[in-house]
Amino acid sequence: MREKVLNCLGEACPALVIKTEDAIKELEIGDELVVQCDHICASKNISEWAHNKGHYAELLEVNYGEWEITIEKLK
Repeated sequence: MREKVLNCLGEACPALVIKTEDAIKELEIGDELVVQCDHICASKNISEWAHNKGHYAELLEVNYGEWEITIEKLK
């Protein structure tokens, strides 16, 4: 299992979702993508996108106003 970190601090949707989608394509099944962001609505959009695509996603606020979304590629 690999883990890739995608730093999207300071960016907003839809760029975050597009970058997440591109990054997950580079991973193998079972790998994890950790998306770092500082927009709550973008973090929710990424989590929802991951679930809709059949991946596992966990949203965690790591600092005030900063989130990490860990996505496990399942398909």
